[in-house]
Amino acid sequence: MTPDARAAGSATTVAVLGAGSWGTTFAKILADAATASGVERDIRLWGRRREVVDHINLKHRNEQYLKDIPLPPSIRASTDVAEVLAGAELVVLAVPAQSLRPQLRAWKDLVAPGALVVSLMKGLELHSDARMSEVICAELGIPASRVAVVSGPNLAMEIAREEPTASVVACSDSAAAGWVARSCTAPYFRPYTTADVAGVEIGGIVKNIIALAVGICEGKRMGDNTKASVITRGLAETSRLSLALGGEARTMAGLAGLGDLVATCSSPLSRNHTAGRLLGKGLTLEQVTAEMTQTAEGIKSAQAVHELAGKLGVEMPITAAVVAVLAGKLSVDELGPLLLSRDLKPEGGY
Repeated sequence: MTPDARAAGSATTVAVLGAGSWGTTFAKILADAATASGVERDIRLWGRRREVVDHINLKHRNEQYLKDIPLPPSIRASTDVAEVLAGAELVVLAVPAQSLRPQLRAWKDLVAPGALVVSLMKGLELHSDARMSEVICAELGIPASRVAVVSGPNLAMEIAREEPTASVVACSDSAAAGWVARSCTAPYFRPYTTADVAGVEIGGIVKNIIALAVGICEGKRMGDNTKASVITRGLAETSRLSLALGGEARTMAGLAGLGDLVATCSSPLSRNHTAGRLLGKGLTLEQVTAEMTQTAEGIKSAQAVHELAGKLGVEMPITAAVVAVLAGKLSVDELGPLLLSRDLKPEGGY
């Protein structure tokens, strides 16, 4: 699709790859946005598991991830990724961050020429320290102007229940960002746009790690002062990393920074907050992983963020402490004193 065509309207053929809670919810947003604007939209949802796909098609529910939330009948699910991607002008990716690269290699030839790709993922790739938008560009061989990122306080269950939510669409091409935003503007979902892709992605990545720390504090029955302190200082170290990568300070004060951080650190619906709370209660990492039905991306991304911060010379003491806990080098009982362990200095600045 040409930039001029995008400027004139919104997406009509959409592929959403990933039928977990956020992927399914975003498909619902796209369907409800089309209904609200009077647009006919073909929405196809790819899922790995046949039982999930069949339930979506027959019952218009995804009970595994969204319980009894009704899904619009315009959403058609399939386990055949080629069928889902055929002719899609908008491709939405909602798969686990650490599996993205090999999946894109398998899907590359199926993505329609000129398609715009949207990342819903909030993770940093292990070993390469690459953000998801960078992995998409590299593996699909497309320019950054054709890759957008959606982030913000996006707790899937609340949005699926149509509770009012604001979010951010980031893309280096402002016209592309606007096209994606128009495509997902529903009565309960209000996207804003920005060109700060790096800042938006870093906000979405590091907040998961800070949520693990806050969850641990909660599991250890620490008070609200402790949790507020960790959230605030967590925002500061997120900002330091974002700025080092060329992100904008104002992004951290917005929906993709502070907004996402507060939601993820305070809600029982947050997977990372839940994982941290279980760790704080004394469960091992293996027990936490076995108990949870969905991926807590902070567990996977923490080491990559820690390595990236080291390469850039960015101080991230909360991240370092969480990594030590996850690696078994630090007990949750020892975590508290380390969470605020920077040298004494004025609060202003990062």
